[in-house]
Amino acid sequence: MLRSLDSGISGLRAHQTMLDVTANNIANVNTVGFKAGSAQFEDTLSQMLRPAGGSSTVVGSTNPAQVGLGVNVAGIATDFTQGSTDSTGKATDMMISGDGFFTVKSGGNTTYTRAGSFAFDANGQLAAPDGALVQGWTATNGVVPAGNAALSTITLPANSVAPAVATTKATLSGNLPSDAAVGATFTQTEGVYDAAGASRNLNLTFTKTATGWNVAGADGTGATGTATLTFAGGALTSGGSITVGGVSVDMSSTTGYAGLQTAAISGQDGRASGTLQSYSLSSDGKLVGSYSNGSTQTLAQIALANFSNPGGLAKAGSSEYTPTIASGTPSYGTAGSNGLGSLVGGALEMSNVDLTQEFSNLIIAQRGFEANARIITTSDQILQALNQMQH
Repeated sequence: MLRSLDSGISGLRAHQTMLDVTANNIANVNTVGFKAGSAQFEDTLSQMLRPAGGSSTVVGSTNPAQVGLGVNVAGIATDFTQGSTDSTGKATDMMISGDGFFTVKSGGNTTYTRAGSFAFDANGQLAAPDGALVQGWTATNGVVPAGNAALSTITLPANSVAPAVATTKATLSGNLPSDAAVGATFTQTEGVYDAAGASRNLNLTFTKTATGWNVAGADGTGATGTATLTFAGGALTSGGSITVGGVSVDMSSTTGYAGLQTAAISGQDGRASGTLQSYSLSSDGKLVGSYSNGSTQTLAQIALANFSNPGGLAKAGSSEYTPTIASGTPSYGTAGSNGLGSLVGGALEMSNVDLTQEFSNLIIAQRGFEANARIITTSDQILQALNQMQH
């Protein structure tokens, strides 16, 4: 049989594969996190008709004469360039800007994906549309484990409570009028908290003296404290603090100018316990909860994975990949570190398929298929002519 028949058949197969890859790219033009593929061709072994010949003083060297036997698909490369951004506004939608993959787990199998269309399920677990659970590190008391801690499922603790914090410090600022009548008094009250989150009032009573102000403190537990404030030229010279029931009140910024009474307790460091109200995602992958007592606390951090050769990953469906010998083993880290990209909340990475290029590839594959079909037709005509030859 003619070698051209084999070459034509291999060409048909190769261009059919190219057409299949191109069709799959176009089909996934709107698939979140999809990465386009491209067929790569290579020639097959060539038949040697005449080997190369050496030269001498009387004859020159001759080049080898070989006839190619067709084409093979050398591989199908995956293009991991960044896809376009689709802003969704949904807090659990996440996009990796840069290198890296989300790690998800389903039925004991760990896979990797660029598609960040996640949502919390009924158990508070962060999951992909196919049910795979997003992996990362769970924080303890707002602290994410450091180092090579084992990954676990990202879970939103629906009944999470921010612990109460006992008040230990408070601040008094403003002005105490130096021209107030001796014996004049006024009281400032601030709510403070104990370790259990129970509130009580801290009362500071100011009494004008000839040299400054006396301060008497008391709270609901019966604790008391006193201090004396003296001023020179409006500046505090002594008595910069008072302690009542374990709460130290800093009064060092208080002034003593005439005609103005603005002294007030401007803040304290305690708080009651609080329940989880909402959450947000930071660019380094931390899931931060906001509580009813005004505090914020890190709940978990999403892990990103990277590979020495991402092109060696095998597609596993659902826009997910599995490692192979060619890709190497995954290395884990947080977003924005060790060459990993940052995370963008409320956005998704769309497919990186370029329709202009894909339509061009369709034409190329079609013409290549037609040309190879013509090779087979021509070879068949030659064989038919040989069969019809008369001796």
